[in-house]
Amino acid sequence: MKLNYKKISTDGQPLIILHGVFGSLDNWATISKAIADLGYAVYLVDQRNHGRSPHSDDFTYEAMAADLSEFLQEHGLENPVLVGHSMGGKTVIQYAENYPGTYDKLVIVDIGPKAYPPHHDELLAGLNALPLAEIESRQHANELFSAHEPNLAVRQFLLKNLYRSDDGYSFRFNLPVLTEQQANVGVEIPKLRTITEPALFMRGALSGYIKEEDWPEIQKMFPNAELVTIPKSGHWVHAEQPKRFVEVLGEFLGK
Repeated sequence: MKLNYKKISTDGQPLIILHGVFGSLDNWATISKAIADLGYAVYLVDQRNHGRSPHSDDFTYEAMAADLSEFLQEHGLENPVLVGHSMGGKTVIQYAENYPGTYDKLVIVDIGPKAYPPHHDELLAGLNALPLAEIESRQHANELFSAHEPNLAVRQFLLKNLYRSDDGYSFRFNLPVLTEQQANVGVEIPKLRTITEPALFMRGALSGYIKEEDWPEIQKMFPNAELVTIPKSGHWVHAEQPKRFVEVLGEFLGK
């Protein structure tokens, strides 16, 4: 599958960034410039069923890891740094398992390889309830969606995926597949081998995705990994604390 992408800079070692569920490469547009200034050629990538990448009924981490492999080969990117947030982080873990020797370092943001139970039922119900053909504007959609999601920031994030089509508004992400296969987003990435390449796990202090009791199991899979906790941050570490995120990233990549 040919994934949609945006290249931020042309010089330096390639650094690939994968977004989380319901997201797109646009989520990383602002901070990517600061990451490129560290000396990397940054590639922002839309994963399948998201952004402007193709839709598919096959929505598994095996498929998304294969997409990443195809992307790297298509663009001739050797020895890349792979960065993934949430769902993107699980894609990076699956890729690391399946394609040893094809990357330099891994950065996995606020997610672990363990299984997470589905927890987007209400969001998906709200998104599916939106009468897209009748929506007059994104603000109109926001008003309707507020009955399902009280948090304005979450609503704005999700409704960024709305765009005007010939039949009214549509979502860029593949809502039917995300709804039907939401359990696939949280599945465990089983340990197939020990991943010895340097890896950084970055978590938000206010997030519960990587708990203290998770770390010993992660280290069994990633013996050369380190864990950094970012204060005053939840799950969206790069958006909530962008300056500290770039600092920690730069320190890790400089080792």
